[in-house]
Amino acid sequence: MTCVETLTHGDIVEIKLARAPVNALNPALCNATREAIEQAVLHGAHGIVLSGGPKVFSAGLDVPYLLSLGDQRDHLLLAWQAFFGLNRALASSPVPVVAAIAGHAPAGGCVMALCCDYRVMASGNYSIGLNETQVGLVAPEGIQRLMRRVVGTYRAERLLVAGALVDAQTALSIGLVDELVEIDAVAERARAWLQQLLSLPRSAMLQTRALARADLVEALRPEHIELDRFVESWYSQDTQTALKALVAKLGK
Repeated sequence: MTCVETLTHGDIVEIKLARAPVNALNPALCNATREAIEQAVLHGAHGIVLSGGPKVFSAGLDVPYLLSLGDQRDHLLLAWQAFFGLNRALASSPVPVVAAIAGHAPAGGCVMALCCDYRVMASGNYSIGLNETQVGLVAPEGIQRLMRRVVGTYRAERLLVAGALVDAQTALSIGLVDELVEIDAVAERARAWLQQLLSLPRSAMLQTRALARADLVEALRPEHIELDRFVESWYSQDTQTALKALVAKLGK
């Protein structure tokens, strides 16, 4: 069974994360999603909707899988490279991408959303944010830039240092997401926003978009991620303890 579903709506392609139960991002899901983005563009899509759910857009990286790798640092590095490869594909997509967030979007789920052009989230008791510090991780500079780009420098500092997850209404009020709608209407609203954007003169819109998003692409350059340093910190005692506690909590 594929972990990604592709749905065509005219010149808009919806790429749906479909790795039950919570779309945890392992290398297979990251690579399949990146390839789906590339194929959609190759086959002429004018816009892309990235969706997940229901109730969970993506729970972020597959921590149990990553911990199962133990001391296999080369495999751990490949897993993180797959994740950042997906986000670079979102950030550098030559056509607009809307995140249809029909549920929770912590950690890696939030990173993907930040790489999109626009974020439509389900109203209700759903949360989004970068909670890395709560599990003993340091969000790389590049990821911090993504958050600062959307919510501003000081608010990003408060959220990042606390590892805070915020509810949907708060996310809307601080600009972390752009719209809230009922959960069943999230993907439809994402397509409607895209259709409005795609009604503009195409060349001018795309060129303006590319200029406006240059800082987003820059943020994800390897020198701003420092993946080797990130992987090294993964093995620190504090981080391993926090991650194992998280997995134990998830298993209850």
